[in-house]
Amino acid sequence: MSKAKIRLSQKEKELVIDASFILTKNAILEKVKHLLSDLQEKQQIFLNHPQLFTAADYKKLSAKISKGENYKGLPYLMLDYPRIFGNSSIFAIRTMFWWGNFFSVTLHLSGGYKKKFEKKIITSFSVLAKKEVFCCVNEDQWQHDFETGNYIQLSGINMTDFKKLINEKPFIKLATKIPLQQWGNATDTLLNYFRQIIEMLDD
Repeated sequence: MSKAKIRLSQKEKELVIDASFILTKNAILEKVKHLLSDLQEKQQIFLNHPQLFTAADYKKLSAKISKGENYKGLPYLMLDYPRIFGNSSIFAIRTMFWWGNFFSVTLHLSGGYKKKFEKKIITSFSVLAKKEVFCCVNEDQWQHDFETGNYIQLSGINMTDFKKLINEKPFIKLATKIPLQQWGNATDTLLNYFRQIIEMLDD
């Protein structure tokens, strides 16, 4: 490696001697973990509502919080609840914190779960389009950013295009994001998106 590549910029020099930067980052991520844990408890309370029929199959599923340091170079945490990741079918609602970017809530369906719910999702198009919901257009179902090649906002397409997209792809991913600046209301907002997804799918 050349000397030019290992030289530190002035900003890098300031950061490398500043332990408080990493300690602050760790403290923030711990708070995100607590936020997601609190959110999951509230999600579980909602799923236990006796009037929810669809949710009955998923009430006893465990939740999982995953943590990573390098989704496109940045730290992240994910809460998957409910979560079913089978070899041929997926049913998951994923809440994600991505450092420097956003919180998001994503409904992810494939296989038998896609087949079960796709008609209900298509008939919900007009409602979803009014709520700043995005639909995945990528062939790779494991990408989470909201770039044009990955997601398209439903308000920018019509019902015919949406129906074609849902019918032709082997999976469905519908997602909503909120800016990190809304941290103070994040739990309530994320829970509200979660409730809207469950109510849409409910029998």
